[in-house]
Amino acid sequence: MTTAGAPPRLRMSGVEKTFGTVRALRSARLEVGAHEVHGLLGGNGAGKTTLMNILYGLYRADAGLIEIDGAQVSISSPRDAIAAGIGMVHQTFLQIESYTVTENIVLGASGLGRFRMDLSEARARIVELSERFGLAVDPDAVVEQLPVGVRQRVEILKALYQGSRILILDEPTTNLTPQEVDDLFASIRTMVDEGMSVILITHKIRETMGVCDRMTIMRDGQYVLDVDRADTSPEHLAATMVGEEVAVATEDADAGVLVAAGLVDDEVADQPERTVETRGGGLSARGLRIANDHGVAIFDDFDVEIAPGEILGIAGVAGNGQVELAEALSGVRPLVAGTVRLGEWELVGGDRQRPTSDWLSLGVSYVPEDRHRDGILPTRSITENLLLGSQRSSEVRSRGLIDWRRARRNAEEVIERFSVRASGPNALAGDLSGGNIQRVILARAFARKPRLLVLHNPTRGLDIRSTQFVYEQVHAAAASGCAVLLISEDLDEVITLSDRIVALYSGSSTGEWARGEADRYEIGRSMTGLVKNA
Repeated sequence: MTTAGAPPRLRMSGVEKTFGTVRALRSARLEVGAHEVHGLLGGNGAGKTTLMNILYGLYRADAGLIEIDGAQVSISSPRDAIAAGIGMVHQTFLQIESYTVTENIVLGASGLGRFRMDLSEARARIVELSERFGLAVDPDAVVEQLPVGVRQRVEILKALYQGSRILILDEPTTNLTPQEVDDLFASIRTMVDEGMSVILITHKIRETMGVCDRMTIMRDGQYVLDVDRADTSPEHLAATMVGEEVAVATEDADAGVLVAAGLVDDEVADQPERTVETRGGGLSARGLRIANDHGVAIFDDFDVEIAPGEILGIAGVAGNGQVELAEALSGVRPLVAGTVRLGEWELVGGDRQRPTSDWLSLGVSYVPEDRHRDGILPTRSITENLLLGSQRSSEVRSRGLIDWRRARRNAEEVIERFSVRASGPNALAGDLSGGNIQRVILARAFARKPRLLVLHNPTRGLDIRSTQFVYEQVHAAAASGCAVLLISEDLDEVITLSDRIVALYSGSSTGEWARGEADRYEIGRSMTGLVKNA
């Protein structure tokens, strides 16, 4: 915390930023003390990441002041930020995978190339920082061989090696197990105890309440609230983020982790009554052998069964076969071997795999992980993107031709129902923000009244209100008898939504739990392959 009478470690005031016609920041401000973990919260478009990108020199503000320890500074590039003692760890790591940990950390720290440096002194310094802050990592390991949690430690160590006194962490827990989250928070506490300031950009209120000393909430590019942890609650934070009251029943443990965190309504996270069939009619995939893009088998003799009305959650750290599994069970990736049946229909059997168009017509809907690469046609309109996969259906055709008037009316309804921020149905999908692209993809999937719904990180990039809406749609689909496969790296989401949970590690199932029996830490251990819960 800032000592009485001393200036704060960081003060940003009157910050303005416009992108084209979009005003991203409106006189935004932020104040962070020394020895402080500061949470920066807000929904989609709140401006929190834009504000931090300005602080780190990735964007230049149109107006505003930045002060560090009371002295005004000018930051026009990341090099300026690093010189001012500011470090930032992004959600996507900026690493050269063929380099070692030490080489990645010192990269850019001097003007010398990789092979002209004596790295022994740097290596010793990295070992010292690693031990001091509880960031265990082998300095000689090649980065591409490291799991996500360790690669994140490399990025944090890089900031510490560069002398950061202010460390920005952008959604740092997204791909971590519960155990790794605990270890990260312990390291953060050590940092602030030694005088650093840590800014945590996050949407996870439960974690915010667990580690942050103070929080700032932004909405629509503006400062809304600055509050100490002791003076607020999950309900208060959630309501302030969305600008309205959010009913949360924190005393109801069965409502799920997200409810206790103040992230969604208890009526949403607490699953509605529905019947899960115990006999056929859903998805039955047996003996699956699935290869990656390089022809290497990721899954071998893998089985998946999902009953009608059941939500099966797959929990795992990114990179353990989730993409390959999702694509194989939605007809996008051919199987090397195995069978897939949806109800009475055989989609894959013997040497025959039906074309993707058959999977779509038989009721398979897919929300891919990479919405930009796999989910949309960026140069086409919202209307055209909503038609993808059903453009040959009689439901959208009149006398053999697409009924564009009807298609545009449908797009207008979708824009309103899913709160897509767009100028209209003719807006190009590529001009939308990431969160709005996700809403279009979700709308397309849910509108088809699917029999099998494959969801891969469906709420990534969405704010509280949008997440709540997606959960409602998932529950409605399951209640109608749809079999739902939920693949998410957000363990809270998997626990909250799923009737049954399977942990995935390196293409194998390492544990299975029924709803209500799942322990976050036991699942976390299974996600790292440390234990197998048969």
